[in-house]
Amino acid sequence: MQEKLRHSILALVACAMLGTAFIALAIPVRAAPPYQMTPFPTPTPGPDGRILYVVQPGDTLLRISLISGVSIDELRGLNNLLNDNIIAGQSLLLGLGGPSEATPTAGPSPTPTPILPTPSPQPGFGELCVLLYNDRNGDAIRQEDEPSVPEGAISVNNRSGSVSFTTPTEAGDAHQCFTELAEGEYSISVGVPDGYNPTTLTSFIVNLRAGDTTYLDFGAQVSSKSDVQAPAAEEPGGRSPLLGILGGLVLLAGIGLAVFAGRLMRTR
Repeated sequence: MQEKLRHSILALVACAMLGTAFIALAIPVRAAPPYQMTPFPTPTPGPDGRILYVVQPGDTLLRISLISGVSIDELRGLNNLLNDNIIAGQSLLLGLGGPSEATPTAGPSPTPTPILPTPSPQPGFGELCVLLYNDRNGDAIRQEDEPSVPEGAISVNNRSGSVSFTTPTEAGDAHQCFTELAEGEYSISVGVPDGYNPTTLTSFIVNLRAGDTTYLDFGAQVSSKSDVQAPAAEEPGGRSPLLGILGGLVLLAGIGLAVFAGRLMRTR
């Protein structure tokens, strides 16, 4: 009886084991998931060229060395680390590289502006008008009824020496104008004719600018003549009046001596 019970238990165990084997064979076996490494963000050089890595939670110096390719000793030297202790959020220097460059957005090409040569400035021209007038009242101010003085002279010279001429003054009432004179500094002077005295300055310095017309008035007045007594005419026969005067003086002297001698005789 006991033997039969033992065989029954063994048969049940065998069936259970066989059923478990079949069940295991029926269930598909799943492969173990691959090991997932913490992602490593590839750092890029900053504007100063430094390549920095921010320590992530769970990072070690060894892991950073393996994934970055920088040796542990080099990491220590670059970051002045005395040991391998690092903390999350810490910036580690991995090396130096060129600064990151932003790719410029393509835009319309500018139209080139042609560069033209700067033209050399050309000198301008001006005009000088000069009048030597008869200053009748001597006030050094030209009146409308005071005409020009002829037979004088006008001289015009510029500082550079490119203009130098002298021309006589003309009769009339209008200024004598000289055109197409290059701009610059000019010296203008006049010479008054004989019988006149200047009543104004006889020379001026003028800075002639391009497009200008400059008028200059010079005054001169007729010189006054002193009255000179004309010599007395000789009497007919060639006798000079001066000799008659001398003869009269001698006669008077003789009369005086005669009177003096008569008085002297009486007193004796």
